[in-house]
Amino acid sequence: MVLAKLFIAASICMTVSSFAPTRVPKTSPSRVLSSRENVFDAVELPDFDCVFEKIQQLSPLARSIINTESASVPTDDPKLRWKTLESNENKPVQQIQKLDCFGGFSTPVFRFRSKLEGPCIGEFFGRYIIDLGERRKWDAQIEKVHELHIVEDLERVNERMGGGRYGQCSRLGIGYGQTKASIITAREQLFMYGLQQFKDGSSLIWGKEMSDEYNHLLPPGKRHIRSKSHLFSATLKPSDNNSFDVEYVLQLDIGGSIPNFLTTPVLIDTVKSLFETAKQEFAGATDSLQLFLQEKIHEESHINWHGLLNPM
Repeated sequence: MVLAKLFIAASICMTVSSFAPTRVPKTSPSRVLSSRENVFDAVELPDFDCVFEKIQQLSPLARSIINTESASVPTDDPKLRWKTLESNENKPVQQIQKLDCFGGFSTPVFRFRSKLEGPCIGEFFGRYIIDLGERRKWDAQIEKVHELHIVEDLERVNERMGGGRYGQCSRLGIGYGQTKASIITAREQLFMYGLQQFKDGSSLIWGKEMSDEYNHLLPPGKRHIRSKSHLFSATLKPSDNNSFDVEYVLQLDIGGSIPNFLTTPVLIDTVKSLFETAKQEFAGATDSLQLFLQEKIHEESHINWHGLLNPM
């Protein structure tokens, strides 16, 4: 368990990349890809129907924001035997559940549920995952995390997603993360990720590991054992004027030979730390949210001013 704790924290956070503009280190700049560069030919996009179908199977909250026509209360698929590990409405994570296997993988799925005070902003939540500065607030083992490639023109992406069937994709890219080497060797991940925005103010952050055929997209340098997130999602849905529900789903294979039962307690503690940080910052205990909102106002004013100078 001690050995697992040295890297599981960072592995968890790398399962998803950002879903927000990030401060990328100068040594690892993002490459912005547009549809004109035939990114769809270079990188095969996943079957989005399949991806979002799996997410909806595991996350009733995600299903409720995608399938808005259903008036029934979202419930679990009865075929999935979830085990409740913890349940306490007074904790930052109010419920923790485990599914022993899913999707043909023996790696368990974990689901974390909570209600947080503050504005429902999925883009800000995503910064805890990909922004190195935000990550270091609660993850001591992170070495590197950033976006490698970003799709700038999202029109074709949204067409592939069914033209709004799964909300509007406001960000899609490929991310990379690496843990620090300590008593055991470092781990690394290469993943595709996205941020879906919905009309009711909800957000769905998702990510999945890229297959080995795309290893040429990895940044230069020494290679490490791969941790693989078979599926990740974080759903945020407004519950009233100043709070929102969160459902965080993760199926992570950390790589190596450490068994799942040994890493489970550490994985849970790590996600708890993420939620504790989010709870404080969304509620305004620090200035992070305020600074983020100021950045967005500045970005939007710059875009508007640029539009005035360059009318269509």
